[in-house]
Amino acid sequence: METRKHLAAEKKRCNSHNCAQAVVCTYCDLVGLPEQTALDIAGAYGTGMGNMEGTCGAVVGAGMIIGLATKDRNLSRARMAQLMTRFQERNGATRCRLLKGIDNGKVLRDCQDCVADASEFLEEIIG
Repeated sequence: METRKHLAAEKKRCNSHNCAQAVVCTYCDLVGLPEQTALDIAGAYGTGMGNMEGTCGAVVGAGMIIGLATKDRNLSRARMAQLMTRFQERNGATRCRLLKGIDNGKVLRDCQDCVADASEFLEEIIG
């Protein structure tokens, strides 16, 4: 698969999508999900799961695509764990609050790069 991570990152950079939407909408065609449905389903996962600065929306969006691609709960969970581990190793966190440096001012990774990273790992997992 030719990488789409730059397309996903651009959706976030131009502020047309939140982090989850950027990932889900970039890959929705691969899993038969209409783009408007993808926008709607991922809409509540910006700013770390519902604006609560929890799990990074890009990671959540990648998990949505993994689930739709595998259609198997156990396989989806295993692949999601793999993606989260890779994301954690590269960025030092999976929580939006930590990635953005909300508490200490030390930004670990900006949102656009988180979207690109989650997309890169997603592509490796779903091939």
